[in-house]
Amino acid sequence: MKIEEQLTASVMAAVKELYGQEIAPQMVTLQKTKKEFEGNLTLVVFALLRVSRKSPEATAQEIGEYLVKNDGNVAKFNVIKGFLNLSISDSSLIELLQKIDADDDFGKKPVTDESPLVMIEYSSPNTNKPLHLGHVRNNLLGWALSQIMAANGNKVVKTNIVNDRGIHICKSMLAWLKWGNGETPESSGKKGDHLIGDYYVLFDKKNKEQAAGLAEGEETPLMKEAREMLVKWEANDPEVRALWQKMNSWVYDGFGETYKALGVGFDKIYYESDTYLVGKKKVEGGLESGIFFRKDDNSVWADLTADGLDQKLLLRSDGTSVYMTQDIGTATLRFQDFPIDKMIYVVGNEQNYHFQVLSLLLDKLGFSWGKDLVHFSYGMVELPNGKMKSREGTVVDADDLIETMIADARHTSDEAGKFVDMEEGEKQEVARIVGLGALKYFILKVDARKNMLFNPAESIDFNGNTGPFIQYTYARIRSIMRKAEEQKISINASAISGDLNEKEIALIQQMNSFPNAIEQAANDYNPSSIANYCYELTKNFNQFYHDCSILQAESEEKKLVRLVIAKNVAKIIKTGMSLLGIEVPERM
Repeated sequence: MKIEEQLTASVMAAVKELYGQEIAPQMVTLQKTKKEFEGNLTLVVFALLRVSRKSPEATAQEIGEYLVKNDGNVAKFNVIKGFLNLSISDSSLIELLQKIDADDDFGKKPVTDESPLVMIEYSSPNTNKPLHLGHVRNNLLGWALSQIMAANGNKVVKTNIVNDRGIHICKSMLAWLKWGNGETPESSGKKGDHLIGDYYVLFDKKNKEQAAGLAEGEETPLMKEAREMLVKWEANDPEVRALWQKMNSWVYDGFGETYKALGVGFDKIYYESDTYLVGKKKVEGGLESGIFFRKDDNSVWADLTADGLDQKLLLRSDGTSVYMTQDIGTATLRFQDFPIDKMIYVVGNEQNYHFQVLSLLLDKLGFSWGKDLVHFSYGMVELPNGKMKSREGTVVDADDLIETMIADARHTSDEAGKFVDMEEGEKQEVARIVGLGALKYFILKVDARKNMLFNPAESIDFNGNTGPFIQYTYARIRSIMRKAEEQKISINASAISGDLNEKEIALIQQMNSFPNAIEQAANDYNPSSIANYCYELTKNFNQFYHDCSILQAESEEKKLVRLVIAKNVAKIIKTGMSLLGIEVPERM
């Protein structure tokens, strides 16, 4: 049981004995004591005054006296108006540190057979172009959220829906047929997604050239051919389908390399080419049962005016589906595949209205989680100058970004003298870990709901609120641990004894709040709070390290307790950063 839980029980017992009335745990408010006051935890007594029928000061004084006498956790107390500041005994804090040390998965809740199943959708790329900076933020948020939900004891299924059908892929296919001369990723030396993206850009260029000689609004011959190709695709033309499968396979191989470099992945990938017909059937079933209605032009709609929205198109007059229909189809397949308790969609905030509608439609169609689906809505991400080197010239390419971050990390580390006594292979690996850590942390430390400016130069800094600062602190602690091992010091937490100083107590308290930080991040769907926790813990450890010698401590007792504290700070940093998908190096 946590100290806070023990104290809550003791306060409830104090109120019953002192004032003759039982209270609920919700009436007991404990919080971290403010820095300007003595103490570790503060009881806010105002909610208890209607039970005590006494002044705040008198109530706090009486409860404080009771706790010192009856709860071994409390060494002493002081009263500031309606606040009872409690100083936790060193023996209780040492016991707390020992519990943290004994738990390799400290902060995480285990997944059981009874755990709810949470499905999280992220990435959702189109197959006509490579992944870009917006996809990077999406994938990092989706992966981090998946780790955080799993750490809270949920079964998690990470899923992706690939937009692999429609006019966009036909444009790339037609351009490749006309001007590709049989080019492949192997013959060109390009990643498959970049190769296809080049042909999509080429189509656009050639189409604009044709449009220049036509009247306004007149369709180009090239666009007409692309539409004819789409009709053939929908009619299952064997040649068109074979080309589509071949070119999409190149794209998927390219995506796979980018996902691997980013350190993200999926448990199940769905494709819109498989889901759109399922969605049409589901909508047609809703039409038959009176959930939807048909207009005179043969189109099918949902009337959501009673829900405060408008009418929503689900099938066009020619019977073809829209994005909403495809999402209904995807949800249908997913519900068949998994017993989903909660569905989270990681999609940009420009789709807020879409998911309001989807939630209502899924609920009307009988999906138990439909009404409570979560749209994890996030803002745009840009660079200070609008773009980095890009193969298309219009967006920031994910592969270029990753490559640049690793190169910048290598350069910055070399300049700072961080790579002393390392072989070349280790230098490259540490540069990869630091470069990606800088990228991921800089993006994830920002509240996802906000638009953000990603500044590569600021992200790779070994000071301040950055990934490399946290990674460097972890590596520093690991170096201390190696030196302790060389000195044959046994870091045995069960042997800790003695008094604790203020900074040692603060670090133990802060480590003890890690489970709450993980729980809060899941409740708020907010990975940035984990980033903030890791930064604050790292910052406080560095101040502690500056003020309190570890290996040169004034006594063997002090040396041991500080080594155990340092060891567990490193453990929690590693766990916290892993929840964000960030690795930490053993040396830097």
